[in-house]
Amino acid sequence: MSPAQIAPKALEAEPVPAVEADVAAEAAVAPVGESRALRQVCGLAAELERRYQDKLVLQTALSRSLVSFRANENRAVYRWFKYKEAFSAELVEFLLREYWVSRGLLLDPFAGVGTTLFAAGAFGMRAEGIELLPIAQRVIATRQLTAGALRPGDVAALAAWAAKRPWEKSPGARPINELRITKGAYPAKTAEAMGRFLAASEQENDRVRALLFFALLCVLEAISFARKDGQYLRWDYRSGRRQGKKPFAKGEIQSFEKAVCAKLEQIVTDLRAAQPSRDSPAGAQARADITLRNGSCLEILPELASEAYDCIVTSPPYCNRYDCSILLAR
Repeated sequence: MSPAQIAPKALEAEPVPAVEADVAAEAAVAPVGESRALRQVCGLAAELERRYQDKLVLQTALSRSLVSFRANENRAVYRWFKYKEAFSAELVEFLLREYWVSRGLLLDPFAGVGTTLFAAGAFGMRAEGIELLPIAQRVIATRQLTAGALRPGDVAALAAWAAKRPWEKSPGARPINELRITKGAYPAKTAEAMGRFLAASEQENDRVRALLFFALLCVLEAISFARKDGQYLRWDYRSGRRQGKKPFAKGEIQSFEKAVCAKLEQIVTDLRAAQPSRDSPAGAQARADITLRNGSCLEILPELASEAYDCIVTSPPYCNRYDCSILLAR
């Protein structure tokens, strides 16, 4: 799949009805009108909580910022891609320290953008993850690239892109494919700049091109009329889309130049801070021992060997919600 095909998918799927169910509820008290399958899920969840009630721990030391993406916002590398559904690297580190987990193989069946995997890797653990979303898979692949394959000249090339904006002189532009739900998501000037950016990036080597495309993915929401809230897209009143009774104002919609240059500068700053010498790969951190399995955990989990993992840290996805439960099992 080409970059132009993948880019719009950062603004995820079409709106779907929100489904809220108390996982501790008995199947008999599932919301009236819900499907039989959902009632079964509620019952299974209640049974699971009863079975492991003596294993569950209420951890009062955790704060809202620690269990959300907020704690990553000022942390090098982790701050590059804003993934609202993520939790922080600091939370993973807290759990591993709190429960004396520092070796062996960790599994995250809902890997997201790899926070658990990279935090565990920094502890010296081996880590495996399962992830379905292509954009999350790309974020993880890009982080692995920066930890092992970049050269100092690649970082210099990224810095030159931020300073000189070579795409502005590009004679051509790549078309930006649009899904029906994302049609008109960007101002016309922004869409044109994105196309020129993609076209100009083809002149760079594979490593630099991958990071340039990654930087573009990181700023899509900041430069668009839309904002992702759960599984919904909310459209700013300036988009021209029909508004409800209370028009939605997103706030500043950044220009493409401002957003992508700031992101490139942030990436360069973090890479240079981790760059040990002229002849060493850019990114001082050792390449973490991480394996990512692309696909659905429903299909992949049954294929994994029993008793192969020393620890599981994960947070299952919640439809249209940002709250989460963190599972740590040994």
